[in-house]
Amino acid sequence: MDDALNIPRIAGLLADPARATMVWTLIDGTLRPAGELAFAANVSAQSASAHLAKLVAGGLLCSEAQGRHRYFRIASAEAAHLIESLASFGAAIHPRKPPHPPLVRAMPPQFLHARTCYDHLAGDMAVRVLQAMRDKAWLFDSGQDYQLTPLGHAQLAALGIVLDLSVKGRRPFARGCVDLTQRRPHLAGMLGAALLDHYVREAWVLRAPRSRVVSITPKGLAAFHQALGI
Repeated sequence: MDDALNIPRIAGLLADPARATMVWTLIDGTLRPAGELAFAANVSAQSASAHLAKLVAGGLLCSEAQGRHRYFRIASAEAAHLIESLASFGAAIHPRKPPHPPLVRAMPPQFLHARTCYDHLAGDMAVRVLQAMRDKAWLFDSGQDYQLTPLGHAQLAALGIVLDLSVKGRRPFARGCVDLTQRRPHLAGMLGAALLDHYVREAWVLRAPRSRVVSITPKGLAAFHQALGI
């Protein structure tokens, strides 16, 4: 099948405002019940069920049963990257104009500073981390992706982040994801996920329940400054 034929299929899935709201509600990587997604999209339970079935069949969401209830989440990192990239692109080509406030002014400072995007860090802090890794030659550009240098591998290992570079999968190892609010790339892919796992495990970053916003702890601020000068 011609890959180009997938474009209208995926576009059709996200063209409906209710379905777009549902997938955006799940962009934080959480697992949520159908009722909560119906409420977020302002549709009936019956309508939500039909929309969710289409999103699952289309490969954007997956579901799992827990007792009598069914829960939904983003199906993959690739799907999450697609969704946030479309949101960022849409905001860039159709920016809000007065009297409506700009997009970033409508968002709380904590959201702009640090949040999750599926399984990696986003926001101003994430953009600064990627830029510092490039400036310090831990990463180098390779098309739309990044490659880890021997120096970068050693520096990450010193922080306790050990990566098996021999593992090959469908997911990119390190890819730039244009940040929705900063308009500059943050780090996605396997490396982006590994970094966020490390930040949380080492208490550099604290997650908030049911929210994409994360807090950088005093320990994290000191660690980011020592490791990357930010």
